[in-house]
Amino acid sequence: MDAPRTVVIAPDSFKGSLGAREVAAAIARGWLDVRPHDRVRVMPQADGGEGTLDAIAAAVPDALRREVGPVTGPDGRPTPGEWLELPGRAGVVELAQCSGLPLLRELDPLGATTRGLGEVIRHALDSGVESLVIGLGGSASTDGGAGALSALGLALLGDDGDPIADGGAALASLARIDRSGYREPPPGGVTLLADVATPLLGPRGAAAVFGPQKGADDAAIRTLERGLSRFAQLVGGNPAAAGSGAAGGTAYGFAATWNARIESGAQVLQRLTGLIEALGSTDVVLTGEGRFDDTSMAGKVVGDVIALANRHDVRLGIIAGQLAATPETWGCSLADLAGSATAAIADPVRHLEEAGREAARQLPEWASRKS
Repeated sequence: MDAPRTVVIAPDSFKGSLGAREVAAAIARGWLDVRPHDRVRVMPQADGGEGTLDAIAAAVPDALRREVGPVTGPDGRPTPGEWLELPGRAGVVELAQCSGLPLLRELDPLGATTRGLGEVIRHALDSGVESLVIGLGGSASTDGGAGALSALGLALLGDDGDPIADGGAALASLARIDRSGYREPPPGGVTLLADVATPLLGPRGAAAVFGPQKGADDAAIRTLERGLSRFAQLVGGNPAAAGSGAAGGTAYGFAATWNARIESGAQVLQRLTGLIEALGSTDVVLTGEGRFDDTSMAGKVVGDVIALANRHDVRLGIIAGQLAATPETWGCSLADLAGSATAAIADPVRHLEEAGREAARQLPEWASRKS
């Protein structure tokens, strides 16, 4: 057998199936079945969406999970809320955890809300955090973050002076905003982890691009666009900023009202988890996600890991539930291994382990020139 290799396994979650930590562990078991003497590091990643709390908790010593209790889910039903406290009184909140698309019983593009996110943030502020990171991605709604801002005391009022209803459609009836009860951001500032670079409005904006994923037809997209446009007229800020359309425009809402910074979620997680440093002494890196397609290279975990591996001259492999685009490197589809996407989803751990074995058989012969 050739000399032991150093292998980093750094996938995103397989949304709707397994979290990134479980995905990475299964791939690692498969790799070690074939090459038990290799040095394997499991480093689950995220881009601000689903799995962000888990990835940071696994990477940061002394991170503490804080349970909030029930908060308002995206369809109004209660759902558990939680956030992560990091050393230095920093807080991390994940929108997908409390306001994510999978929490809906039925898609509700016009009425879904981010109110629960604001309730979790309020809890973190009440606990005394001095800085805040908000992971954006996987949103059920297109409300510009209005629900979350309302939960933090921003009064969104109609012509009658009463608060408007939750949801993106109601924003079109917004008459004025009362900021007198709005919470101040923590003194150390707020960072928004975005997984897209889209603006708030227009044909590349939050409603047009991501509304269909949330159940919006053409008429609903027009309604949501009108609502977001009205919201932007009254809130101000820069709706054209790259990333402001993230999470149904929630990035815009917090950037405009709290002067929050929008950053690439995948790149921030790479720093927090130590992936950048790890690839300086790695032979092979495996990454993956539920579906690899043309959007994977635009701010997603897999695209950023690919770019990082190329910079470090590290041999790369991609394991995905489905390969809807052909990667320019070694790739493996669980759907192909299982015979269908349905079969892969039914037993993802088994097929991830098999993918790990396939990678171990094929990738080391291509290992980095550094070795």
